[in-house]
Amino acid sequence: METLDAIRARRNVRDYTADPVSDEDLSRIAEAGWRAPSASNRQHWDFVVVTDRGQLAELATVWQSASHIARAAAAIALVVPRPADDRQAALDQYDLGQATYAMMLAATDLGIGTGHSSVGDHDKARALLGVPATHDVAYLLGVGYPADRPLRPVARPNRRPFDEVVHRGRW
Repeated sequence: METLDAIRARRNVRDYTADPVSDEDLSRIAEAGWRAPSASNRQHWDFVVVTDRGQLAELATVWQSASHIARAAAAIALVVPRPADDRQAALDQYDLGQATYAMMLAATDLGIGTGHSSVGDHDKARALLGVPATHDVAYLLGVGYPADRPLRPVARPNRRPFDEVVHRGRW
């Protein structure tokens, strides 16, 4: 798939088939996150790939809108050290967003859907994943094959009009 086609086809997938995602494809998706840009190349992230059904079901309870994680073939937890200050926190959040989107595009390129989730119960997420107390599980990314329809470029996305969003030279 061409990059722009992957961008146009990517959507949040929250219903998945029962088909597993291969370890090779999960590694490719994680590699995309690993290769994402980060402030000063700090790479303040770790990724935990989860495929165990019981563990996925438990992870689905760490946020009120994470139920799709239980139905996913896999999840990737994005883990970050607790920040020293507000500036560090802002940089880490920006970097995690870039890593998440890189993984989403890589998955889309493979025909695999993704759905992101926040984490509310950090203590439970840390315990489930064996993450040290010095780190937080910031986000979860559900990974699996879409149950409803394949990933194809969306002709008319539900977006604000392009000309309202893009300004040239000035607001």
